[in-house]
Amino acid sequence: MDSALTLIGLPVALGIIMLGLGLGLTVDDFRRVARHPRAAVIALTCQVLLLPALCFGLVLAFDLPPELAVGMMLLAASPGGTTANLYSHLFGGHVALNITLTAINSVLAVFTLPIVVNLSAGYFLTDGRSIGLQFDKVLQVFAIVLVPVAIGMLVRARVPRVAERLDRPVRALSVVVLVAVIAGAVLGERENIADYFVSVGLAVLAFNILSLAIGYGVPRLAGIDRRAATASGFEIGIHNSTLAITIALSPALLDNTRMAVPAAVYGIVMFFTAAAFGFLVTRRGVGAVEPVSREA
Repeated sequence: MDSALTLIGLPVALGIIMLGLGLGLTVDDFRRVARHPRAAVIALTCQVLLLPALCFGLVLAFDLPPELAVGMMLLAASPGGTTANLYSHLFGGHVALNITLTAINSVLAVFTLPIVVNLSAGYFLTDGRSIGLQFDKVLQVFAIVLVPVAIGMLVRARVPRVAERLDRPVRALSVVVLVAVIAGAVLGERENIADYFVSVGLAVLAFNILSLAIGYGVPRLAGIDRRAATASGFEIGIHNSTLAITIALSPALLDNTRMAVPAAVYGIVMFFTAAAFGFLVTRRGVGAVEPVSREA
């Protein structure tokens, strides 16, 4: 789970993917988010407050061992993963909203993640283990998300015809890269996957499905349009498992392999559940009459 693919290859691959996303974005996309912030506020509230509470309930319901319980809470407190931007792009979500949420939530996680994990460690563990603020990890997320997107947007602004020609091939390449990462992750952990899934698989699957459902359902109930709700669903349903694994394994932080197990399992499961969610939302959206929303 701490292989070069997970800790180096995945961020590099996602950086390439984000470059492709930037080719389809303009400054006006972000201005629309700023003019209609309700979708962002609802999504961030679900991410920061609702998901940790939900995860805590699942941990108790599944009666997980203490270290796995803290690992689950670490996963719940982690910000949205950059993979959410790709899925949102592929399934018609509001990508600019995804990028905005990832950036904001990554900053909030500097404060909220240590609080959630420290409270969880104090509740489930006897050694009172704690972690500090991870500003360097936030900078990594910003670098992976914002720099490639900015380059792509610059290409679109300066040479729009080139951006239009690149959009379709880069989107196809993004799918290929994502599939390669999934295959590599599964092959790299093939000897341990069975043990991981037995210990925490059902809890992780339940948390992932409920996160996707809450991320999409709550905004829709609040009157948010389908495109923004789809973006919210992916953003809340796909956590930064790489960040959670890094924090769990780092000798300067939690330094505990078992705490990384939930994030490692999640990092595999989320690819398939997110794809199923995307197909479900897309299928329901075909031919449906979209209600009038103030988030247009």
